Amino acid sequence: MIDLDRKFPIGIQTFEKLREGGYLYVDKTALLWKIASTSIPYFLSRPRRFGKSLLLSTFEAYFKGKKELFGGLAIEKLETEWKEYPVLHLDLNAEKYDSLQALHAILSSQLTQWELKYGHGVDEETLSQRFIGVIRRASELTGCGVVVLIDEYDKPLLQALDNGELLDEYRNTLKAFYGVLKSADRYLRFVFLTGVTKFAQVSVFSDLNQLNDISLDFAYSTVCGITREELTTTFVPELKQLAEANDMTPEEAIEMMARKYDGYHFHPKGEGVFNPFSVLSSFSRLEFGNYWFQTGTPTFLVKLLQKSDYDLRTLIDGVEVAASSFMEYRIEVNNPIALIYQSGYLTIKGYDKEFELYRLVFPNEEVKYGFLNFLVSYYTPVAEEEQNFYIGRFVQELRKGEVDAFLTRLRAFFADFPYELNAATERHYQVVFYLVFKLMGQFTQAEVRSAKGRADAVVKTADYIYVFEFKLNGTAERALQQIDDKGYLIPYLMDGRKLVKVGVEFSAEKRNLDRWLVE
Repeated sequence: MIDLDRKFPIGIQTFEKLREGGYLYVDKTALLWKIASTSIPYFLSRPRRFGKSLLLSTFEAYFKGKKELFGGLAIEKLETEWKEYPVLHLDLNAEKYDSLQALHAILSSQLTQWELKYGHGVDEETLSQRFIGVIRRASELTGCGVVVLIDEYDKPLLQALDNGELLDEYRNTLKAFYGVLKSADRYLRFVFLTGVTKFAQVSVFSDLNQLNDISLDFAYSTVCGITREELTTTFVPELKQLAEANDMTPEEAIEMMARKYDGYHFHPKGEGVFNPFSVLSSFSRLEFGNYWFQTGTPTFLVKLLQKSDYDLRTLIDGVEVAASSFMEYRIEVNNPIALIYQSGYLTIKGYDKEFELYRLVFPNEEVKYGFLNFLVSYYTPVAEEEQNFYIGRFVQELRKGEVDAFLTRLRAFFADFPYELNAATERHYQVVFYLVFKLMGQFTQAEVRSAKGRADAVVKTADYIYVFEFKLNGTAERALQQIDDKGYLIPYLMDGRKLVKVGVEFSAEKRNLDRWLVE
């Protein structure tokens, strides 16, 4: 039975509303106080629905001196002054930016609201002139520095990524607008910007050299998201209810949540965090659903992958890159990794100190299998609503030892490929194999290898271990021979399950599986 007195702040982005409404709150105020105790301008990049808006709203309440909202929280023992500052809070999140006029109108509307309070200079005509004018007057009228909070600074840019001309116009407008934060420094007490993506070309990063980007800082790696300790201490009754609803122990429920929603790391040695939206949604519905993934599909990212001809197998298995390759997105560079990481589909799972390389991997099962399922419709003719049917039947057939049925169904994956896909390279077919076997990994122990000396794929069920070798330019006989020659079966000889060798011949002419042999 759900405790109705404990309310989940799903969709609540206002700290005041959260606290006055009695919603559950994971206390991040100690970190907030640490950040706010300096006058350094900050930038934080985090994926969507990770609590960035709530964080800025909490800063707003703090700098407005609303002490009553912070009762019982960590900051109550840290803060002694509770001084009130003028706060300019610009939220660009919930708007549609389909033209330069729309962007101008939204910025102008916000400036008008501030000008009603702090006045408007007669000589202030441009957006940037009005912005610095408001900042100066707010400081002079109140006698203290101004706090500027900008939520989702990059939203207009993200909406124009596939329109080069409009993107340039947005970029020029925002360069001038955000550039004010440098020239107005003497009037400012605190500046904090959030966004999904850090665009290398926007002057707020190139010109505002005092901006402190804490996106990869160890000290602030948990400022958004829920740590394991926070999960197990804040949500004790919810974990019990979730466990009971799914015939689990609380410990099993925690581990399932970790598999589904944990795993985000924003520093190689930083503590991992759970996706807050998925955690709260799971508690609310008492089910382990794919909540975060369903709120926004990575259509643009997949198109960017296809356009860049990026080897998906590398992405699926994890990539090693320098920080410069994923922390800043350069529009003119044909590299999708930065956007994929910043959007939350990859996270940091390791760091090679010697070569200064980060290892980026899918954070958890929700993201991994959600992303892979989404890819299928772009790389195969199988409709999205049919994917679960195909993957489910694949698994059922291998569990029963029906290899011929499995390969016949796999052949259907290739049967009706559009010409533009069929005309592609060997890589496309390799990607499809990868996708199929990786998706089967939800239900079986399925491994896909590309390293030399290992079989193309290994699938383990309760009764069978299958070793697959595919040949694009070779015969099924040669594939079986390679399994023997390379000793691919040796690691499994003492397992006890039935070992099955599968050699598959792929016809470049037919653009499909042609023959296979099973032993």
